[in-house]
Amino acid sequence: MYHFDISRPVIGKASIEINQPITFVFCFVGKHFFDNYPKWAVEVSEFKPLTGKDIFVGARAQQTRIEQGQKVESTFEVSEFEVMKKMTFVGVDAQFRNTYHFSAHDDQDLTELEFSFELLELELFMRPFEKLIRMSIEEGAENTVENIKNLLADGCQ
Repeated sequence: MYHFDISRPVIGKASIEINQPITFVFCFVGKHFFDNYPKWAVEVSEFKPLTGKDIFVGARAQQTRIEQGQKVESTFEVSEFEVMKKMTFVGVDAQFRNTYHFSAHDDQDLTELEFSFELLELELFMRPFEKLIRMSIEEGAENTVENIKNLLADGCQ
């Protein structure tokens, strides 16, 4: 008999190369996250930083997303913040984690951005749909990095 493990996360990751220096990419995604996040997260209909617009461990924001036609509200906070390297957000009232990794290439004008979304817990009744959920999460991760790259290519700051 197979036992479902509700604590096993469902993870989607995507990475992309951006023709910009890491300082520029990190400034747009990291330093100015609270200003720019709604620009690449097009499913976010409402967004409100709760602790000001500066990024630091413990900074919080509230968002309303439209997912399959439903409004989903959540609050998240910064759990890790390493300048030019990484930032991680965790759900305060929902079981998720988002991580952005930044890597500079030998070519100083090329940055690799990796984004991962982890659904940290999946209700037992949802486990039969895990494969579909994972595919949706992976598609969302791909869209996230593509949207960021396109915004930066269009000169968004």
